[in-house]
Amino acid sequence: MTVWIINPFDNLPMEGFRPQRYWLMARAFAKAGHKVTYWTSDFSHAFKRRRDLRLDNREPEIEVRLVPTPAYPANICLRRIWSHRVLAQRWRRLAKACGDKPEAIIASLPPLGLCEAARRFAKAQGAIFVADIMDAWPETFTRVVPAWCLWPLRVLARRIYRGATAVSAVATRYLELAKAYGATQPMLLSYHGIELDGTPIARPKRNDGVLKLAYVGAMGASYDLETLIAAVKALPQTTLDLAGSGPKAEQVRAQAQACARIRYHGYLAADAMRKLLESSDAGVVPMFPASCVGVPYKLADYAAAGLRILECLGGETGELVSRYHAGVHYEPGNLESLEAALARLAEAPNADWDAQGLLREFDAKRIMADYVAWVESLKRLGQETG
Repeated sequence: MTVWIINPFDNLPMEGFRPQRYWLMARAFAKAGHKVTYWTSDFSHAFKRRRDLRLDNREPEIEVRLVPTPAYPANICLRRIWSHRVLAQRWRRLAKACGDKPEAIIASLPPLGLCEAARRFAKAQGAIFVADIMDAWPETFTRVVPAWCLWPLRVLARRIYRGATAVSAVATRYLELAKAYGATQPMLLSYHGIELDGTPIARPKRNDGVLKLAYVGAMGASYDLETLIAAVKALPQTTLDLAGSGPKAEQVRAQAQACARIRYHGYLAADAMRKLLESSDAGVVPMFPASCVGVPYKLADYAAAGLRILECLGGETGELVSRYHAGVHYEPGNLESLEAALARLAEAPNADWDAQGLLREFDAKRIMADYVAWVESLKRLGQETG
């Protein structure tokens, strides 16, 4: 089967970073004997800079196609909206000119425009189309614009959800969102995965009574980093390492410089991030519930490093942490609640913590093998009913 995977946001392994969801997906399809083309933007969403067109792909079984995409300076700006529109148009032209025609297309949602272009193209080709939901668009934008402004995007989302062959998602809440839009097709819950080496997790040990916290991820309006930093400043037996980038990065850097127990690292490559997490005791998920995030990448990263979890996101993330006794919850924006949670985290025994159980939820080998088998079943079903 010829499979196209489309996502403009993930980093690429040849850029020095760990493989993320869509590269892991591409690997799994290639391993299963399928011909795989990975479509992405030539503009790095993470670093807001142009990708090197001479990238050395050391996995030739995955063909990489870069779509020329206008740059944008920030995650939330008008230029990004225009960039996504141009990306969809240019991808459509390149797809039509491509010699190989797909039998299955898997496109990330967001962005909406590119996902809709992929849906239309798949329909014209008679190919399977899977909308893979990474984030709740346009719902997430209700944090910055009135809900009534989003009705054109809601119409577009409804068209995608109802017109897809099937829908997959990284969180149950996203599948429920698709159903609310009227989707009745086959659906699959498929968490973010992380590559595991089979080594049993070494549970973190206390270091001279100091609780070492780590946060790895974006630094934007969805993240309550201010309360986290304030709590660490108030608790002398606590340290915090911050790794990532985003609109709040300079603010976070300045706050870190004001406290010797807070260290700002910027964006880290895979090896450096792994070493940072391995030296920590707990990983923080300081995301506001209004962010509409279900189960973020960082939960898998923390689980793989054997870290306890400190989270204020609640929902599906909170349920997973609770199910495996893997950490504690606090109320977002509430300094007293966070300080109390840190105290519980420092004192809580590990006896009930099912670290391996939590990690199994994010085993990329299992997750992506299941995903490939699911898409193959969709293909067989289409042949039987066609």
